[in-house]
Amino acid sequence: MRPATRYAWGALGLVLLATVVRVGLRHSGGGMDNAIVVRAAEAWLEGRSPYDDRHFLYLPGAVLAAVPQALLPEPVVRYLVPTGVTASLVFGWGCALRIHGVEWRSRFAVLGLLALALGFAPFVHLVELGNWTVASAAALPLALLLVCRGRWVAAGLVIGAAVAVKPLLAPVVLLFVFARRWRALGGAVLVPAAVSAGVAVVMPDPAGFFTRTLPFLLRGDDSFVRLYEASPAAVLPRLGVPQGAATLLALVAAAAGVWCAWRRWGSGGAQPSRVVETAVMLMLAAFLVSRPSYDHYLLVVVPLLLAGVREPGAAARRPWFWLALVPQVPGFDWPWLEEGTLRAFRDCVTLCVLALTVGRSCVRAGGTTLEKAAPLVVGESRVPGLQGRVLTRTGRRG
Repeated sequence: MRPATRYAWGALGLVLLATVVRVGLRHSGGGMDNAIVVRAAEAWLEGRSPYDDRHFLYLPGAVLAAVPQALLPEPVVRYLVPTGVTASLVFGWGCALRIHGVEWRSRFAVLGLLALALGFAPFVHLVELGNWTVASAAALPLALLLVCRGRWVAAGLVIGAAVAVKPLLAPVVLLFVFARRWRALGGAVLVPAAVSAGVAVVMPDPAGFFTRTLPFLLRGDDSFVRLYEASPAAVLPRLGVPQGAATLLALVAAAAGVWCAWRRWGSGGAQPSRVVETAVMLMLAAFLVSRPSYDHYLLVVVPLLLAGVREPGAAARRPWFWLALVPQVPGFDWPWLEEGTLRAFRDCVTLCVLALTVGRSCVRAGGTTLEKAAPLVVGESRVPGLQGRVLTRTGRRG
């Protein structure tokens, strides 16, 4: 926890800068995924429907957000986008650290981010693609930090703004349901609804997301996209499992994940770990069944778990957490899985093992008594926990 040395800061800055420059030199349009959104914005400016491209999988709010890129010169965009993606990941990491009370100038903060950039392949994949998942990777830690500080409504607005761009964080609204924070839930739902409706009315095809994109997501019949999907619902059929059975298995796993999240929230305990593990479990449950589900989605949850590794009983302190990340180590050639189109198999292993690890941590926390002296957030103020009084599961004082 001591302050990082200037050598550590120099190494981190050099790695991040080299990543941005390399991506800018190799990829035009800020990356393949970012280019899809920019083309959708260009189509809208030209009076065409953004949803003519079936690979545009975002809500109408993303079109409006991509308009500035559509107006900038391409040489600027190809360096601006990886810079923005990297800065957003750094911001999300900083928020995750503050949730657990870790200073962003500490050695843990600097070396942890350096480890993500060098040792976690999805980090570089996200920068290379310019995927708008980065909005969720930055928004979720910020929202959870606000929750831990008792600012539930602000957290709901942050989640709503992220969903308006890309609906990846939609499962997190269940956190507000568990906590019975209805005003926060309203903000998380009304913001994307208002933005989407406002932008859709000025589009040539205002219902395109529901008539084109949503059926495409439900069918999942795109041969290119399917090769990179990491959810069991997409990977198991490639191994010969009937699609119906694979989908049913994924749905059962997702339902079990939601139950684990609900049990973790009901366990009480220290506020940061309780909030983080509940939200992370909700996201992992969605990743198990969602179509599509890519490796860079892991950047929404892994930094949050890693930042809490110092907390006793944290999921990141368990061996299976680190074993789940082994398939994502860059530069390691896995037997029979070297081709890019086979990467989904190892991504699926990481996703499933990570979900099992966090789910077990949630259940074990849910089976314990309320932790001693845990602060309970009520409204906008903190009420001290029951000093010296721990309630057993039967409700009697222990």
